[in-house]
Amino acid sequence: MTQPQQPHPMRLVRPGTTLVVVDVQERLFPAMDADHREEVMRNIKVLATAARRLALPIVVTEQYPKGLGHTLQELKETLGPGVEPIEKVAFSCCQADGFGGRLEAAGTRQVVLAGIEAHVCVLISALDLLAQGYAVHVAADAVTSRTQANWRLATDQLRQAGAVVTATESIVFQLLDRANTEDFRELARLIR
Repeated sequence: MTQPQQPHPMRLVRPGTTLVVVDVQERLFPAMDADHREEVMRNIKVLATAARRLALPIVVTEQYPKGLGHTLQELKETLGPGVEPIEKVAFSCCQADGFGGRLEAAGTRQVVLAGIEAHVCVLISALDLLAQGYAVHVAADAVTSRTQANWRLATDQLRQAGAVVTATESIVFQLLDRANTEDFRELARLIR
């Protein structure tokens, strides 16, 4: 069977895909649901490592860093050099100065969203990105809120709005596309 000419609109492909990591900050992240923080951080790091390995653009935002601190150091180390956070005060990433320009410069058509909080900045950003015509894929296991009730409501609303709510592992395998590559061998270790 041959590869389809045009992939399904919900199928992630490398060209045109950008990872957006929303507000994983020093004073904000510790307030998230304690039962899921560790898993969420692990999955955000998996997505960041995969994006770097596969040469996908990465955009990071920080909500009011003067009050909430900067991106967590352990995540900065995974993101690597050259990823400069975009500061914002609006809840939507789309309203931050320079955000749209970075997506446009990268030729973005599909956005993978990870970060916090699922029911506030992630949700509002996803809705705005969808309204602008981007395909939005939310890694449900790489987003969280202070409560699981808010996380569940957010993932339900994201689905209703047309975002693809999926898993980190599914995102990585879609972007890899095949198993017989060095990229696969390298990244498969992260998800075992």
